[in-house]
Amino acid sequence: MENAAAYMAYIRSYKAQALSTMDAIPEKQIATLIELLTQVRREGRQIFVCGNGGSAASASHLANDLGKGASVGRDLRFRVLSLTDNIPWITALANDASFAEIFVDQLRNFARPGDLLLAFSGSGNSPNIIRAVEWAEEEGLLTVGVTGKQGGRLGQISRYPILVESTHMGHIEEAHFLILHLVSYYFMEAEEWEG
Repeated sequence: MENAAAYMAYIRSYKAQALSTMDAIPEKQIATLIELLTQVRREGRQIFVCGNGGSAASASHLANDLGKGASVGRDLRFRVLSLTDNIPWITALANDASFAEIFVDQLRNFARPGDLLLAFSGSGNSPNIIRAVEWAEEEGLLTVGVTGKQGGRLGQISRYPILVESTHMGHIEEAHFLILHLVSYYFMEAEEWEG
């Protein structure tokens, strides 16, 4: 390959930065999130997750892991929904109301005080994420904002912010993926070790 050395150099550099970002994930905040999810599950409350773009995929993935992997065959199950997955509803809201309202209007139908909203946003400034968290705070939901860069507005308004300290969106999203696996696999694996 003509450019093999350049490809390999880029790959090594990218991996080194990704690993450094992941190593800096705030463990105490992840432990707090696990505790919140434990409490919400024990109380039979609802968990809502949302995000845009790659963060929408993270929200869906977390809902899948908690709803299936950490629930099937267990006495306590997670009541979890990804607000990013109902495409007809989302597009109708975006078309007829505003894209900023696509998550809030779904929450209005389902959310109750004491439920939990977990929002992913790499920038921390997505208008529909901010609107959803603001509404959730007003309505008495627990709010967790998983963000990056400088935290953005999401880092300021979430009751429990989790900041990935990076300005590189790829590394932010990779760290968000690790966070969702740290959380979901705790309930799939580590919880069983504790008895």
